[in-house]
Amino acid sequence: MQLKKLLVFQHIDCEHPGIFRDMLDEAGIQWDVVSLDSGDVVPALDDYDALWVMGGPMDVWDEADCPWLVPEKAAIKRWVLDLKRPYLGFCLGHQLLADALDGHCARQDKPEIGILDVSLTPAGLSDPLFAGIEAKIKCLQWHSVQVASPPTGAVVLASSAVCNCQAMRVGRNAYGIQFHVELQESTISAWGEVPAYAHALDSTLGAGALARMQTQAEPLFPKFRGVSEVLFRNFVEKIN
Repeated sequence: MQLKKLLVFQHIDCEHPGIFRDMLDEAGIQWDVVSLDSGDVVPALDDYDALWVMGGPMDVWDEADCPWLVPEKAAIKRWVLDLKRPYLGFCLGHQLLADALDGHCARQDKPEIGILDVSLTPAGLSDPLFAGIEAKIKCLQWHSVQVASPPTGAVVLASSAVCNCQAMRVGRNAYGIQFHVELQESTISAWGEVPAYAHALDSTLGAGALARMQTQAEPLFPKFRGVSEVLFRNFVEKIN
């Protein structure tokens, strides 16, 4: 199936497809954003070829404060189990994939925030989504919740020292990625303006952590972009 029309669920303005926006436009792929936190409703799903679910400051269990999580999870479940079309979740979107099925998410003993290492598992090294990506990469992490129990039949594709499920595949074409591959040069500073993110950052790494993280990331942006380009191409060409 050729990817022509992509649906994107967003939960906060600054967590958008990031560097992938230009890639989508250059590939001629129409992408429609649903801002669930702003009151947008889930549209009819049948017209779309793929679904991306982005990150956000809320947790998967925050249904009382974010009631739109209920129809979002129902849409994700229908998309993956009934429509069986390509899915890619980033951070919260990775966790929602687990929670919408029969997986379980939980707080980590220690938040994982910073420019850190992620390693592909043997299954990840042979998975089409990660084809051409090095076995160990540097990436941006900014989370305190993890997929503690992946859904039934899920395959763990990447892990880190403190988070076993950094990436997973459910079925043939539903993927979740805990770490951030969508970042661009403005991402860290933009996320640092979100109170919940800034608090988590300072609590974990101390005052001045935002500037230190940006400095650490600067020389790595070419590699970040390289990983993003390979992953995007793999998703568009191989996941169907």
